[in-house]
Amino acid sequence: MADSFGTRATDAYAFDAFSPQQIAERVQNVGVTKARLPLLSMLMLGMLAGAFIGLGALYYTLVISDAQLSFAVGRVLGAVCFSLGLLLVVVAGAELFTGNNLLAMAWADGKVSTVELLRNWAVVCVANFIGAAGLAVLVFLSGHLGMNDGAVGRSYLAIAAAKSTLPVAELFFRGVLCNVLVCMAVWMVLAGRSVIDKFAAIVLPISAFVAAGFEHSVANMYFFPVALLLKASGAALPAGGDAITLYAMCRNLVPVILGNIVGGSVLVALVYYVIYRRPAKPDK
Repeated sequence: MADSFGTRATDAYAFDAFSPQQIAERVQNVGVTKARLPLLSMLMLGMLAGAFIGLGALYYTLVISDAQLSFAVGRVLGAVCFSLGLLLVVVAGAELFTGNNLLAMAWADGKVSTVELLRNWAVVCVANFIGAAGLAVLVFLSGHLGMNDGAVGRSYLAIAAAKSTLPVAELFFRGVLCNVLVCMAVWMVLAGRSVIDKFAAIVLPISAFVAAGFEHSVANMYFFPVALLLKASGAALPAGGDAITLYAMCRNLVPVILGNIVGGSVLVALVYYVIYRRPAKPDK
């Protein structure tokens, strides 16, 4: 007998990873469950995910604020720390917009309607923003940004300034590449059976996209509010800091969200649907 994740009772006592075919079935089953969550649960779990990703971004920024680290060491070490966000999402339980782009597999198989798919993406995306921005306010009020003689706060401003001035096309393609890696991490998480398995599946792909400078929409929903609060408080701005505005945040989020959808839904979910879940044509 299988549960809602496609796991047989006897599988609970196995230690080997699920096969790619089994992962595809689990992704589809999970997608159906996620698409039909009650609205309040979806909202609250989405807010948690936004805050969790924000905590990963906080950890990353703390590391790269150390100017004594070389470029590569700082980026990679900070990127590994950023993995905290997705680890919290998958182990503690939350609804993350970028990971939920995998619902496209259940949609392609007719298990989830277009309305259910778009409802999940819209509600979870808005909830992620509320959670990430709410965490930004708490972090600002906590005095955390003054750590390392204010270098932590200056790092937030530098990150937001850089994101504010990237060309729209670059934002889109960085969003695509980011969510290919995020959704591959989620895909591999469903191959595992323990928290250790999930940790191992998450760290390398997540740290890779962060270190490479790709764009994650939910992380940006945290970075921009922190930077905007710092700017409003009169903090000294770095070069290009004047570009940090509400318009710049929206200009960043729209192409990044679209890129995330293409990367996760098309290049991961639909590709694997064609490989493992598409009904075979009968022989003539």
